[in-house]
Amino acid sequence: MVTIAKTSIAEGTRTRELLMQHPGFRFAGVGSYLPDEIVTNDDLTKNMDTSDEWIRERTGIGQRHVGGTTSSLAAEAAKRAMDRANVEPADIDLLLLATTSPDFICPGTAPAVAQLLELDCGALDIQAACSGWVYGLVMANGLLLQGMKRILVVGSEALDQITDYTDRNTGILFGNGAGAAVVEVDPSGASELLGWDMGADGNYVSILYAEHGDVLKMDGKEVFRQAVTAMQRSARNALKMANLTVEDIDLVIPHQANIRIVEAAWKRLGFSMEKTGMRLEETGNTSAASIPLVLDKVLDEGRISEGDTVMFLGFGGGMTWATTIVRYAGERA
Repeated sequence: MVTIAKTSIAEGTRTRELLMQHPGFRFAGVGSYLPDEIVTNDDLTKNMDTSDEWIRERTGIGQRHVGGTTSSLAAEAAKRAMDRANVEPADIDLLLLATTSPDFICPGTAPAVAQLLELDCGALDIQAACSGWVYGLVMANGLLLQGMKRILVVGSEALDQITDYTDRNTGILFGNGAGAAVVEVDPSGASELLGWDMGADGNYVSILYAEHGDVLKMDGKEVFRQAVTAMQRSARNALKMANLTVEDIDLVIPHQANIRIVEAAWKRLGFSMEKTGMRLEETGNTSAASIPLVLDKVLDEGRISEGDTVMFLGFGGGMTWATTIVRYAGERA
């Protein structure tokens, strides 16, 4: 028994050493899904005192999608990511589902998504609000270094379940959607997670929240203030870890909450909108789904090339924030 234990430990050590020599982090496949039903700004004017011009000027949003459930949207996006990665359910070692609108209070929604995808692996929810998908990338990278080969990271939201579309403060912002990525070890070591940052400050729970059985409540001015501050701090921390500067980043994909928040943070950080991936106008704020939704779009547009340095920057209720910087490799790059 002692000999077996020593052998197992030695084998585990060799595996970790090998992985540390080849810390590749490759996007094998990316997919997204938006439900068919669209609510335009003009549609909202029927139930609240607003206008298309007023909403666009303050948020940059023109429409949002509604319908579906968090699990069904997640499964559709994940299927597309798996198809693009050319993998079967048996190839997935773990499912991480970032969501702030789970199907149930209990159990988590990830097992239901795993069942829809016919996966036979671990499945768990990440509740870090709009930062959740980026949290998932950091977690996935760590688990790949521990020996897993392929992890499905999904962000999915059915925010119409907790949004009051008669409230001008919140109803103009939120919509449904899902995005997913199959991330896997890249033995070549050509791609990697260069730097990351995660944080949370519970002092700001009350500025954006939804109680059980109720809808989202938001202190818009304070969310704006804290989001701009969090984005700056998190981006700078990740850049410092990666030993990079703003000029080294080829593309930034921020959480799609409000165009004015992004513009204010970019003014302080020095990023340009030309190097920013956005999809806000057509989706609204889709919380944990927003960043992978944009990633799928910019890949379709050919805006990412193999070896590009890409930053994913999330911020949201909690208050939470998270940034990852990757040397990009994967399909469509």
